[in-house]
Amino acid sequence: MSKVLIETSARHVHVSREDLDILFGEGYELTPKKDLSQPGQFACEERVAVVGAKGQFPAVSILGPTRPSSQVEISASDARSIGAVAPVRESGDIAGSGCCKLVGPKGGVELKEGVIVAKRHIHLTPDAAAEFGVEDKEVVGVKIESDGRSLIFGDVVCRVNPNFAPAMHIDTDESNAAFATPGMMGEIVKL
Repeated sequence: MSKVLIETSARHVHVSREDLDILFGEGYELTPKKDLSQPGQFACEERVAVVGAKGQFPAVSILGPTRPSSQVEISASDARSIGAVAPVRESGDIAGSGCCKLVGPKGGVELKEGVIVAKRHIHLTPDAAAEFGVEDKEVVGVKIESDGRSLIFGDVVCRVNPNFAPAMHIDTDESNAAFATPGMMGEIVKL
């Protein structure tokens, strides 16, 4: 049986070096608060406001390190609540995606694109992918057993990289739908 850890990814922001300078001041460095399950990734002390057409989230966590382009990852419910367009995309696939404003203590940045609902995905090392019998970019299902809300998620993209740690990432809407709890495991199902 191919079991993988299920992790809930709450709303967050990735920022570029250029945007970090505008939001927090020239040369500012992110302050790691907590390491994440993926090697080299960390939650930061810094937070920014994410402003949409109808509302805002005043204190959204930044995840580090900086990236080539700024990106906002929110749930579909989040997008509706602040009036943002957020297509379902893999992280980094932001061309033609939604827009918003980011506001930090030193300034604001208008993102013309970069707001997405992250496509559910599984991070795997090459060894874990071989063990599970899946390949990079393969789309699978993941069965989650929970108290009264068991389900099978479809359209789960396998992302294989030697720098990853095995874990499936779902957003808060998906997590709530499955009554997911910390440490929960899911079973990979071939579609």
